[in-house]
Amino acid sequence: MGSARVRRGFLVYGFLCLAWFLLRSGLKPSRAQYPCQVAARLNADLWVAAYVLPAFKSCPIRARLGGRGAALLVVAALVAGVGYISLRGGTGIDTLNPSNRLQLESVEASVLPASDIYAVTGTDGADDGFERLLGLMSENGLKFYNSSRVTGLGGPGGLISADDVVIIKVNSQWDQRGGTNTDLVRRIIQAIVDHPDGFRGEVVVADNGQAQYGAQGRGGSLDWASNNARDHGQSIVDVVNGFKPAHRVSAYLWDRITSTVVSEFADGDAEDGYVVSTRVASTSSISAYPKFTTEYGTMISFRHGVYMAADNDYDAGKLKVINVPVLKTHMIYGVTGAVKHYMGVTSDKLTSGLGYSAHGSVGRGGMGTLMAQTRVPDLNVLDAVYVNARPEAGPRTTYDDASEVDVIAASTDPVALDYWAAKHILSAVCEANRWGDASSMDPDNTRSGEFGAWLRLSMEELNAAGYGFTCDEERINVHVD
Repeated sequence: MGSARVRRGFLVYGFLCLAWFLLRSGLKPSRAQYPCQVAARLNADLWVAAYVLPAFKSCPIRARLGGRGAALLVVAALVAGVGYISLRGGTGIDTLNPSNRLQLESVEASVLPASDIYAVTGTDGADDGFERLLGLMSENGLKFYNSSRVTGLGGPGGLISADDVVIIKVNSQWDQRGGTNTDLVRRIIQAIVDHPDGFRGEVVVADNGQAQYGAQGRGGSLDWASNNARDHGQSIVDVVNGFKPAHRVSAYLWDRITSTVVSEFADGDAEDGYVVSTRVASTSSISAYPKFTTEYGTMISFRHGVYMAADNDYDAGKLKVINVPVLKTHMIYGVTGAVKHYMGVTSDKLTSGLGYSAHGSVGRGGMGTLMAQTRVPDLNVLDAVYVNARPEAGPRTTYDDASEVDVIAASTDPVALDYWAAKHILSAVCEANRWGDASSMDPDNTRSGEFGAWLRLSMEELNAAGYGFTCDEERINVHVD
């Protein structure tokens, strides 16, 4: 008698839990991770297992409950249960899929000087993958933290000082898998604010989606509804807000200033906008870069550094840039990686209006010119957790178009990083899935206009400015964890 009462009570209680889960999570699946939803989901799981699945053989249930109302209850249970199972299986929460991991190997360069690439496998961006990456870098001579004290990840000559202003350059023009993994961005910010000397600086997550094209035809957004993360509802804005007010972390979408021509702070112009340079003959391009004030009042010139109003001068070394592209194919230029990602620094609207489209200059090495004339990233962190390896299908990448490979990689050499990733990740995934001709993403394809050709033209621009970057695989050390 008691057990029957318990079963009837759970029939009602479990159904209410299921209904609550559906109503609460249905409009925004990311809510499925809220604590109350996790508890409701557990009871709903038990209810579905006890009543919905057996309902496909509804006679036993009807026999126990009796009457026409039982038939209606069975139908209602089936509808609710099927809806729950569908939502439960597609809550917007991704899980790691080990079957898609690549077999990447460490390689020692045979020719010196050499560039270094650091790669971590088996990471979804939300776990400790970035911390592992920093450890791998440190083990091989590249410290993340600049500090007078020698620590596991820090020491003299490290990348990030405790009072630096750090721009994290992401891809915001596309939603779903076309944008930078927001879990990875969160882990990068966390690593910065965990500086062993106590972080006193500022972090700005930024991009220019060009106020055109993109997922909705209006350019970029740092607050997409569908994002590249385990929780599809977690946008860059959500990530940034999670660090406030304890830390000075903000987001700035340069789309809003991409059509505004300004002069530098030191020239007396305090307005946010883009500074436009003169034409460079080698790539027939002009460079434009953002100059803006953050919500905390910090005045930044992407080219010159942090503006010190009292001295009417810039602190170039105080500004650091971490370039975080998502690896994917491109319908025109073959591959989007660390170099092509700098299209989100310049203004295509302004440069096109002057007759020198920045986007059109990519194939002539224009992104190399842009880096050389403005600021080369202090570190490039390549998001290859999910990649689009379908030939010429990107840059737009839906959830269905992406392949999970669970890799993040880093280098101070953006050219070497792009070469290695295109060859050993994008091309490998394309060929493994037999998606067709992978020549458009082959870094050794140097036909005019192809990825391998414009990557080398970009390298030539950078090396002419004094950087020793490389496309020669014999001059690349690869460190894999």
